[in-house]
Amino acid sequence: MSLFDEPVRLTETMVESLRWRRLRWRLRGAWQWPAFVALTAVDVLLLTRLPFSGEGGDAVGALLLAGFANLIAVAFLAPLLALAVRRRRPDLPVLIARDYAGAWLVAAITAALLAGGLSHRGAVRAERADQRAVYAAVHAYVLASAPRFAGGLGEVDALELEPEHYRACVPGPDPLPLCLFVNTDQTPAGVQRDPAREPNSQLRR
Repeated sequence: MSLFDEPVRLTETMVESLRWRRLRWRLRGAWQWPAFVALTAVDVLLLTRLPFSGEGGDAVGALLLAGFANLIAVAFLAPLLALAVRRRRPDLPVLIARDYAGAWLVAAITAALLAGGLSHRGAVRAERADQRAVYAAVHAYVLASAPRFAGGLGEVDALELEPEHYRACVPGPDPLPLCLFVNTDQTPAGVQRDPAREPNSQLRR
């Protein structure tokens, strides 16, 4: 054995140890892109089935929105958050800190979409309950007090003036509809006839 063999062997051992250390770090920090793929799919599901506004969009639009938001988080926000991570954990390599930050950010986006969707779902349910109460109140009023407008009950036009306060117009035999103010802040809903009979389409202008 040559005298030079031992330093060479020592160098190879150190290099191999460094490689294994880096591999361990990479395995520990390999969360960003798996999280990106998995949570983007979850985001698409949330945007289509549990939207934070409206009734939900199509899958392609949801995929574009979720992918763009997560890509912005990974590409632009993760490096900034990684700086804060390394202040608390200076032992973390830069790439690993960035990987952790990216995974946390896409998880935060998913959590925000879930929270927004649940909140909006409650609002949508309350709005639909109000609409049902409006139509039930208008139906009862027309049958009891204005039966000649009964033929227009299938075409009631309800306009929300403010939360829990609506103006509902029922077309009938007259040129102008029968219009009612309906308050859903009570049970059963309160109904008051509106002397002005212009259709809601004029109020929407």
